[in-house]
Amino acid sequence: MGQDAALIDRFLEMMAAQAGAARNTLSAYRSDLSLASQALDGGLVDADAARLARLGDGWRALSRSTVARKAAALRRFYAFLADEGLRADDPGAALPRPGAQRALPKTLSHADVDRLFTTIAERLSAKHSLSSDLRLSALFELLYGSGLRATELVSLPRAAVQPDRPFLILRGKGDRERLVPISDRARAAVAEWRGHVAADRLFLFPSGRTHLSRVRLYQLVKALAADAGVPPDRVSPHVLRHAFATHLLEGGADLRALQSMLGHADIATTEIYTHVDSSRLVALVNERHPLVDAPLRRA
Repeated sequence: MGQDAALIDRFLEMMAAQAGAARNTLSAYRSDLSLASQALDGGLVDADAARLARLGDGWRALSRSTVARKAAALRRFYAFLADEGLRADDPGAALPRPGAQRALPKTLSHADVDRLFTTIAERLSAKHSLSSDLRLSALFELLYGSGLRATELVSLPRAAVQPDRPFLILRGKGDRERLVPISDRARAAVAEWRGHVAADRLFLFPSGRTHLSRVRLYQLVKALAADAGVPPDRVSPHVLRHAFATHLLEGGADLRALQSMLGHADIATTEIYTHVDSSRLVALVNERHPLVDAPLRRA
């Protein structure tokens, strides 16, 4: 697998430098390419179309989204080899192309969100509230109030949120910068929590020598959901991000503005929320269309 490993490394270096791929994307590509190399007995670089077709056949038991991800990683790898002159052909066309069927994102109702924040408020109003409750309040205000990704949230610098600045500038997926509005209550929650973070700490949510991990954030969200009476299997940091987007759209937010706030490179990714909110859109047409009150003319 020596040749495979070396060229996988070169490919990932290119993806990071030229395509600006995020760390999680690079990790997923490395995993998919390494597993494919193992399945091909170290012959990934030299595999022909027939071998790739057989490899794809072995993915039949996997979900549509997993197959699509694996095939996309391999196709980009072979395109890279061809561009670099390391292969005379590109056998990527032999890989499966499952239909692009994107599942609707899980979200939460307004009542669910109210229960989560009511539970946090009860903890903060208790006689012996803990600094960890202030941290939880700040985490949830930023997750639901600004739609941050888990990685973006846990790695925020200590001074990222300022009391006199109603926004923060994030560098998200693909190393792209975006402006994210911060509500007054989120800034207030962060200010209360930051008072418990030593001034020499680099991160707003420190843990050990670095910052709170995504796994720990996931655990905190699940634990709060259980205490609030919301089924924990329905709640995660990403579900709170989806709730932020869905509820903003319900409130009349512009799709382009929502795309900017979420940091989506392609508005097609943002448009999935129009499906989640389809009932509101139907009602909007029936109530606000200019012909709604006009009599129907019959022949």
